[in-house]
Amino acid sequence: MAEKTGKRYGVWIIVVLLFIALLGFGTGGFGGRLQSLGYVGEQTIRVNDYQQALNQQLRAFEQQTNSRLTFAQAQAIGIDRNVLSQLIQTNALENEAAMLGLSVGDERVRDEVLRIPSFQGLNGSFDREGYESALRYSGQSVASFEDGIRDDMARSLLQAALASGISAPDVFADTVTAYMTERRNITWAHVDETHLAEDPAAPTDAELTTFYEGNPDLFTQPEIRNISYAWLTPEMIQDQMEIDETALHELYDERIDEFVQAERRLVERLVYSDEAAAEAAIAEINAGTSDFETQVSNRGLDLADVDLGDVDQASLGAAGDAAFAAAPGDIVGPFETNLGPALFRINAVLSAEEITFEEAQPDLRAELATARARRVIDDAREAVNDLLAGGAALSDLAARTDMQLGTIAWSADVRDDIAAYDEFRSIAAQASEGAFPELYDTEDGGIFTLVLDGITPPSVRPQFEVEADLRAAWAAASKKSAIMAHANALKDQILPVTSFDSLGLTANEEPEIARQSFIEGTPPEFTQAVYDMDPGEIHVVENEDTAVIIRLNDVYAPADAEAEIAANREMMVEAISAGIAQDLFDAYSDQVLLRTDVAIDQPALNAIHVNMQ
Repeated sequence: MAEKTGKRYGVWIIVVLLFIALLGFGTGGFGGRLQSLGYVGEQTIRVNDYQQALNQQLRAFEQQTNSRLTFAQAQAIGIDRNVLSQLIQTNALENEAAMLGLSVGDERVRDEVLRIPSFQGLNGSFDREGYESALRYSGQSVASFEDGIRDDMARSLLQAALASGISAPDVFADTVTAYMTERRNITWAHVDETHLAEDPAAPTDAELTTFYEGNPDLFTQPEIRNISYAWLTPEMIQDQMEIDETALHELYDERIDEFVQAERRLVERLVYSDEAAAEAAIAEINAGTSDFETQVSNRGLDLADVDLGDVDQASLGAAGDAAFAAAPGDIVGPFETNLGPALFRINAVLSAEEITFEEAQPDLRAELATARARRVIDDAREAVNDLLAGGAALSDLAARTDMQLGTIAWSADVRDDIAAYDEFRSIAAQASEGAFPELYDTEDGGIFTLVLDGITPPSVRPQFEVEADLRAAWAAASKKSAIMAHANALKDQILPVTSFDSLGLTANEEPEIARQSFIEGTPPEFTQAVYDMDPGEIHVVENEDTAVIIRLNDVYAPADAEAEIAANREMMVEAISAGIAQDLFDAYSDQVLLRTDVAIDQPALNAIHVNMQ
């Protein structure tokens, strides 16, 4: 099926519902003065079409990114060019349909308008007055709106004529379906260092040097960005904040529920339909012929369905006194609840807790001091920005504000002190020498600014500096090499009927794995390796510090999944047919556009863009 091109009147429906938002970029200034943006063949690119399509794209982008987008930003990422390109393509197809004599009658247009929900009144019938009013608000006349519907329907006829009847070749669909549904039976096993007869011998100096020279990336020091910075966080100044006792008491009282908690119980409640059923259940439990779990199961429930969690005495209503007098494991009831008579099982006792004001005071003081420190930093932000705008150096900031100076040799691996903040690492990675310092925020309410003093490019550290790392890397590589060599030696001993166990391996049988399968304990390329093998073939793949031996036993299509395979084939045929139709339609559209004259009024386009700034 070809691309589902949106109908122009669909845009106007959105306009009816959201015209104020869609006209928020200043589109109202062109309604009476500027109507045409250009021509595609005999078709006019209407200004309203362009403005509404552009506004719709801007709103859609903002919803996806959850951020406000200025028109300048929209231009920078090409939204305006994409919208214009789509309108040109649409008008070229409408022009082609007109040249071919494709059109629809007034009755079809009328039926299409009547089907639009936005133009229906409260009684569900067409509201002529509301229809005309909505179009006036959107800057569109009834005639032009209905002409747009007629053009859209004619273009749809052209598209349907191109796309209909396209079907994927059977051999293609069968091949792809077989490929996707094929299953494989394998046996596999790990080979690790425990299978080695001995550890690799210690390296000679020459071997270490060869390994060092052959693996420079293992011993390369990353790019170092030498940065000077000034920063201020709430933690730096919170001890300077004066907090009075009244504020502490008020905060303690506001959050008294956190500090004073009455005794609570972990309780389960099992509700019955009537008192007799509940009495019979508790009688069976007390007689030892049943238990609470059985009663829950008999009601068709799970324990999770009857769990109330931790509750206080008041929340249990009539059962409160008995439940809080009972011991863990006791069952009390039945008691009447708003759901019916119920039994209650007490699972645990949570003792009352009280944190006194004196005990809570240090945390409360720190909390208030931090909040006040954030406000102090907020108040200082404007003064710091003024100093930066006036050309102040970082040392001036430290002298005239509470900000503290620091330097750091930063790389992506450094996450100490100020580099613990994501915001700092992001700015540090983008900083350039000579750039004007700006003020940035940290997530805890702090501020910082920085200057890039210089960059030390990546370099391979001298061998004598990395001796310990070199020996560890060589040992790991040597062990992995020995494991792979041993795995390949074992592979040569495995035949289609050989038992893995006879070679000291723990075999894992996988009777049916699909292309999308993931086998725990295997590397990411494991399944692909399986599907690259032929029946009877044995293969070794590397897996971190082990090797994996795979034997492919059989290849087959699952006999018990014929219905699923048929459904997959049908979906595959639809998808392939849609792809072919889309490719055909795209090729036709491109050719139509190549042979259609396009004229864009650039001054008019520029005027629209200026008005939308």
